[in-house]
Amino acid sequence: MKTASGSIATALAPANPWALVPPLGNLDAYISAANRLPMLTLEEEQDYARKLKEHNDLDAAGRLVMSHLRLVVSISRQYLGYGLPHGDLIQEGNVGLMKAVKRFDPDQGVRLVSYAMHWIKAEIHEYILKNWRMVKVATTKAQRKLFFNLRSMKHDMKSDAAMADGDAIMRETLTAGEIDAMAAKLNVKREEVIEMETRLSGGDVLLDPSPSDDGEQAYGPIAYLADANHEPTAMIESRQRDQLATDGLSMALEGLDDRSRRIVEERWLKVNDDGSGGMTLHELAAEYGVSAERIRQIEVAAMKKMKKALAEFA
Repeated sequence: MKTASGSIATALAPANPWALVPPLGNLDAYISAANRLPMLTLEEEQDYARKLKEHNDLDAAGRLVMSHLRLVVSISRQYLGYGLPHGDLIQEGNVGLMKAVKRFDPDQGVRLVSYAMHWIKAEIHEYILKNWRMVKVATTKAQRKLFFNLRSMKHDMKSDAAMADGDAIMRETLTAGEIDAMAAKLNVKREEVIEMETRLSGGDVLLDPSPSDDGEQAYGPIAYLADANHEPTAMIESRQRDQLATDGLSMALEGLDDRSRRIVEERWLKVNDDGSGGMTLHELAAEYGVSAERIRQIEVAAMKKMKKALAEFA
């Protein structure tokens, strides 16, 4: 037998339960409409849940969802501190609510409100982890636990310490004792607490930022993280230069006559112990009994011939 309040709620509920929530409008209008939706009694909830489970009654599913929209609004308010839009948090929570309604078993002896809380929070948690930062800050179970508890625990510890010391300014960094206390309470390693604290205190940094509005080039981590020594193109070019400097140069020199080869070696390849180069044009001219200009002409011709040989080698 339905109670009087249950009969009133049923009478107030329209044939189309979605009609009470406006499809468009601001968030305050949605929340106000969701809070006006009638709540179901235990008997009504059991009846609708069995219709959904046994007959796949979508109207029954809709009434179960609609009657718990206020629960999603209430839970979503707990996560406003992460800086994400309240409407998006509610939307993700509604997804969790629908998943809960689909899996709800009325014969388990629990109310839908208790069963749905886990699914609603799970969807909101996943949304926050994916959108709070560009890079996901928590992937393992321990990291997720730390992410959603570290800030609140840190705030509570700092507040207690400030009240005990009479200091109104709370320290931002965690002490060793606070880290150990958090690790013990959450059953994680102290290193994981330190790592998550570092992640939460940092922010997203663009690896390759675009130029600023005034046209100045912006430098990001890509400027000093790139290792040109092991970049494939640079490695190939370096190998080619080494081959040109050894095998290619030797082949190019072999293509010269003895006088041209000696002039090139003395002018460009010879280095004395004191760091000075080889012979000068005048010294070579005196040795071969020609003018310095003639030595220069022989050098230029030899260099052109070597350049052509090196191009063919490459």
